[in-house]
Amino acid sequence: MKLDELQKGQKAKIISIDASKTLIDRFHSFGILPQEIVECKAHSLAKQTIEIEVEHTLVALRNEEAHKIEIELID
Repeated sequence: MKLDELQKGQKAKIISIDASKTLIDRFHSFGILPQEIVECKAHSLAKQTIEIEVEHTLVALRNEEAHKIEIELID
């Protein structure tokens, strides 16, 4: 499952990131790393962006960026 498919209130563990080194470095600067737990806080009205919480930090990602992050839902 990809991060852009996560629904508001759902939590997931990041499994892998399939992106350029530049984008991976940007993700890492926000704490978006494999094995981290993220929670979807909101989607924009047109679902063009997703707001996630990772390590008590809110991060907004474009859907095309979020689609590069493989996740696994957790309970």
